[in-house]
Amino acid sequence: MVVVAPLSSWPWENLGSLKYLLYGPLLANGFYSLYQDGNILQNWCLHILLLSILRMGIHVAWSSYSNMLFLTRNRRILQQGVDFKQIDMEWEWDNFLILHSLMASMMVYLFPWLGNLPLWNTKGLIAILILHVGIAEPLFYVFHRFFHTHYLFTHYHSLHHSSPVPQSFTAGNATFLEHLAWSLVIGAPILGTSLLGYGSTTMIFCYVLVFDFLRCLGLSNVEIVPHRLFEAVPILRYLLYTPTYHTLHRTEKGSNFCLFMPLFDAIGNTVHKNSWELHKEMSSTAGKNGKVPDFVFLAHVVDITSSMHAPFVSRFFASRPFVTKLSLFPLWPIAFIVMLVMWGRSKPFLHSFYNLRDWLHQTWAVPRFGFQYFLPFAREGINNHIEEAILRADKLGVKVISLAALNKNEALNGGGTLFVEKHPNLRVRVVHGNTLTAAVILNEIPKDVKEVFLTGATSKLGRAIALYLCRRKVRVLMLTLATERFEKIQKEAPTECQSYLVQVTKYQAARNCKTWIVGKWITPREQSWAPSGTHFHQFVVPPILAFRRDCTYGDLAAMRLPDDVKGLGNCEYTMSRGVVHACHAGGVVHHLEGWTHHEVGALDVDRIDLVWEAALKHGLKPVSSK
Repeated sequence: MVVVAPLSSWPWENLGSLKYLLYGPLLANGFYSLYQDGNILQNWCLHILLLSILRMGIHVAWSSYSNMLFLTRNRRILQQGVDFKQIDMEWEWDNFLILHSLMASMMVYLFPWLGNLPLWNTKGLIAILILHVGIAEPLFYVFHRFFHTHYLFTHYHSLHHSSPVPQSFTAGNATFLEHLAWSLVIGAPILGTSLLGYGSTTMIFCYVLVFDFLRCLGLSNVEIVPHRLFEAVPILRYLLYTPTYHTLHRTEKGSNFCLFMPLFDAIGNTVHKNSWELHKEMSSTAGKNGKVPDFVFLAHVVDITSSMHAPFVSRFFASRPFVTKLSLFPLWPIAFIVMLVMWGRSKPFLHSFYNLRDWLHQTWAVPRFGFQYFLPFAREGINNHIEEAILRADKLGVKVISLAALNKNEALNGGGTLFVEKHPNLRVRVVHGNTLTAAVILNEIPKDVKEVFLTGATSKLGRAIALYLCRRKVRVLMLTLATERFEKIQKEAPTECQSYLVQVTKYQAARNCKTWIVGKWITPREQSWAPSGTHFHQFVVPPILAFRRDCTYGDLAAMRLPDDVKGLGNCEYTMSRGVVHACHAGGVVHHLEGWTHHEVGALDVDRIDLVWEAALKHGLKPVSSK
């Protein structure tokens, strides 16, 4: 039997999303009072709700900034990524906002005059600053040191320290008892100022929002405070902590206990000896290139809605496979404007990263959306962006760069051939990853299948799949109107296997075939020709609509990353956690094997089994394997 320490869990932790109903009485009372009195300035219920929303916004904004790696990558203090485990652990980070709202409501009921504070009082801003220094700072310092004693740390405070990489949401990752203590810290100056007769609504809003802003600053894992500020005014280093200062507390645990002012660590003799030197080092190297990635996956945006599936938009949303939600549609106009800005002025940027063994793998994004790849006038600009990313990777010393989906489109750049031929001396290996994509699809097809229907049959992947299957004596119905291209592919097959490749020009030809391999988008009407029980394998982006209830639909070709991957905290489009598209995985295998050739243009059918075996050897797994 597990004994839980008293007040270590939240009273509403089993409610899930229903916990937000606790705001219901405040919302109802606020709107009822507004309807009755029409005075929003004295409507304390709505003020509490507004303050909670603003506080939530501050934490979300800091999280977004911390995850904008294209801005912060060289200012990060701890280099590891925020993984799924930490994200899940901090999922209910906003519990303390509900607690503070309930406590504020109780205080107004106990002291009704708190609900009738004036809008502004200049003396209140001065008074609360004095009370913060005189009460909140020493009170937090004492509480914090107390929570680092053996029993309290083991049963309570260790939860807060269990987040490996500090983030703004880490502020909420603590036990109920701790947040009761921190409520006293933030509430004492507010109540004290109000008791002195200097309270005001503006004072409360300003103090609480600045308090949250500074907490998020310390937990951001991004050093933005310049060391020259402290060199110019040395006393400031005792009046304002820095992200580096607080990160030392999280890693060392026995020093730097202060709230925001290191002065109290100096008084308590708990300032870490390397605090100022490490801050100067981090601040001085900000803006300089950090560790060079070993592998880069060059992705692109699929559509406007899925563009919001990014860690710097919402790390919680990005940590789960993308699905279209109604809650996204109010943000669609903003995403549309961002798309226009990116179209007019943007360049490839760092999206996310993870570590595999001792190697750094990054995902860069071309600032273009799926529909733009089909605009003839946009092709040159897209190729310029891809070329820019490849040349940048080459200059940095990246070993392998893998091209995602549309970035290797045959009509766009010949599957990457354009760049390799234009820059024959590239040190970085350019990989389209289609060999592993073909291997994944082929290994999903049951060994006893004797006939398949193939769309996109004359594409790079379609050609390779057809040639491989015909060697296995599988009859391939290749849907294409291009007889010349079909015959060219057919002649590549061994003489004794050529008869297994059959050109068809209509979907009706597959009315008796239950294995469809979809390499070109098909409509629900076209799907209707498939017999009941058909399974649709696919390598088309975006995936086809799952229209037929009497059929099954495979996901896009993908593989699960090795178990020893670290710092992975976002899902790749619709993929499950830890799963990446096969073209991404193909680049990973290319790097792990140390292959020195480019993988561009047409697929080498003879290498399909070799690449598949290499992937399994390095710990990558089929998605069906856990």
